[in-house]
Amino acid sequence: MHINDVLATVSEEFQAVNTLINEQLESRIPLVEKIADYIVSSGGKRIRPLLVLLTAKTFERCDEHAVRLATVIEFLHTATLLHDDVVDTSDMRRGNPTANAKWGNAPSVLVGDFLYSRAFQMMVELSSLPVMAILSNATCVIAEGEVLQLTNVKNPDTTEAQYLDVIHGKTAMLFEASTHSTAALLQLNDSQAQALKDYGKELGMAFQLVDDLLDYEGDAVTMGKNVGDDLAEGKATLPLIHAMAHSKDEDRQLIRQAIRKGGLDDMDAVMRIVKDAGSLTYTRQQAEACRDRALAHLSILPKNAASDALVALANIAVSRNT
Repeated sequence: MHINDVLATVSEEFQAVNTLINEQLESRIPLVEKIADYIVSSGGKRIRPLLVLLTAKTFERCDEHAVRLATVIEFLHTATLLHDDVVDTSDMRRGNPTANAKWGNAPSVLVGDFLYSRAFQMMVELSSLPVMAILSNATCVIAEGEVLQLTNVKNPDTTEAQYLDVIHGKTAMLFEASTHSTAALLQLNDSQAQALKDYGKELGMAFQLVDDLLDYEGDAVTMGKNVGDDLAEGKATLPLIHAMAHSKDEDRQLIRQAIRKGGLDDMDAVMRIVKDAGSLTYTRQQAEACRDRALAHLSILPKNAASDALVALANIAVSRNT
């Protein structure tokens, strides 16, 4: 199943999300609308709101409340993107200049704050304390994940366990919150809610592992961002962590030095070491293991076109090249 087939499963509901996004971006401050619309409309996959819609559709309850929750999730995600690009000093996302590259850091941070605030306004309108509890906790975990990643920048001693902790916080947590909050909105039983929560977590972990893999074997034009960004920023992601643990001392020291200084001066040498150590293969295997665990959690759900799409989404997460 292709991503377009997945989207077709909830095409009407997805269009309703897009309509609600545009309505909720309205602000009395023109620059808020301009920046928010720019980042929201810049061609993202919208996987997280898609998870909300597919989960609700699985239980045949993809109504206006699910559409509102999906929009909340997309606003939370977009806010994190605006903040991330400032923290990472990124100048390209999805093939376009980042908001901070176009308008500066201060407006980007403040519009990110606006989107967070608007998301919580909409969340209140759902009148569900369990949903608010899940999403308020998620935003805290996401912020902690970003801070943890920041403290690990240019640290070649980052362990695999620490790396997994970072990607759970900064990426997988919002995937997890998307499916878990939908379960809460639908008031599903405990076993179904837990299965959906775990599915979201494992899918998010797989998604980020593949992102980090593509930073070393992807194509800049296809991905819409620069290859080697992680190394340039001094981030010790799994390909580098594995390579340092499975290379001769000379190569290990070269990677450590590259992480400490950042930049791309040693990119070619690092790429050779990473490939020779089998680190790209290892990273893909870890992503596939997360995918397999995600699929196992879906066995408790009703069998229909929407749950089939959730299966397809997990497979797409590890087979994609963008």
